[in-house]
Amino acid sequence: MITSAPDDAESLAVGALQWLLKTARETGRGVAWPARPADEQVAPHLYSGTSGVLPALLDGWRYFADDRYADAAVRGARSVADAVDDREASGLYMGVAGMAVALRGVHRVLGDTEAGAAADHALDVLRSRFDGTGWNDHYELLVGNAGIALAALECGDPELAQRAVDRYTRTAEPTTAGVQWEIRAGAVPRLHHISHGTLGIVHALAAVGRATDRPDLVDLALAGAADVVSRDEAGPDGFLVPHSDPQQEHEKIERHSYGWCHGPAGDAQVFRLLSHVLPDDPAWPALVERCWRTVVDSGVPRRIRPGFWDNNGRCCGTAGVLALACDRQVERGDGGDFAGVLVADLAARATADGDGVRWSNFEHRETPGDLAPATGWAMGNAGIVRELLRHARITANRDPAYAVPFPDHPPAG
Repeated sequence: MITSAPDDAESLAVGALQWLLKTARETGRGVAWPARPADEQVAPHLYSGTSGVLPALLDGWRYFADDRYADAAVRGARSVADAVDDREASGLYMGVAGMAVALRGVHRVLGDTEAGAAADHALDVLRSRFDGTGWNDHYELLVGNAGIALAALECGDPELAQRAVDRYTRTAEPTTAGVQWEIRAGAVPRLHHISHGTLGIVHALAAVGRATDRPDLVDLALAGAADVVSRDEAGPDGFLVPHSDPQQEHEKIERHSYGWCHGPAGDAQVFRLLSHVLPDDPAWPALVERCWRTVVDSGVPRRIRPGFWDNNGRCCGTAGVLALACDRQVERGDGGDFAGVLVADLAARATADGDGVRWSNFEHRETPGDLAPATGWAMGNAGIVRELLRHARITANRDPAYAVPFPDHPPAG
């Protein structure tokens, strides 16, 4: 029986965590999660699998002091550890690098030494797969070298991080305003944003450059940022850059997006990082402000037209915008009203029943368009839980930090 979803962030998170516990599957040594409950296979990675669920469980444990969440996180870490050697993908969101981040998080938060040893092993696997330039033919953040560099930094291996980004000094393509990179070797469209484009590479270069005292990497990051900034189509008070040039799959993909992956909600995270790296340069806080104004004025989270805003999740939906609104609350003190709008929309779109709370996204290009609820970070409960609990902590004047920080999200403070 469907019931009304709770309307506050804390209660929504409780229901969403309940649903995650119910959808866990027993494995040989622990538990694991499929991307969607009906899937036959479980998934170990960060984007839509078990590694993305673990940080949400740790946030739940820290907030509620409910040991069920800690126990599930430890047991989930066992299944992730067992999957490392067989996971062919190496990247941050789809492969071993993200699994290492999740395992290291369980170790740090709960003191679980087996998870720590598994994270060390995952880094060893990454080192063994490095071919002298990278791990695959992708350059971007989700699956390519940029994300692996950020994971290495988060896991305490700056040497591996430097090896991962050295590729970009040799492959940068000069443009009239700066530099850009391929999304992968031989791909024609040039993408610009954090998930698959230039700004994701900028984020990695700037983070590694700061951590390892490599001003050459920071300078290259600035050249990449300059190229993206030159593509702004929103004027001096906003910031809106196209998805890609030439437009990738123009018949399916809108030219402008507003979420984390291909829009100003994610662009702002890169500019926030650059404001930390170069604290005396006012250009970066100004660009964060322009991104914020564009997102707030865009109409999000209303479903203005088919395809405009069909996702509740962290990657390209409402939860990703809530992450930026929470940053704004901490850093500027004025994002609370918009954060409240986002939480209210998540409450209105949630399904609640005896199994808990979860969200379905919508695909306007398919019939039927309602997609099955997902478990993980990108489109599912785990990513939404982390932002709901962070909003609840900020509202209650508690520590705004995540239990496990993701390496592409600069801490607010």
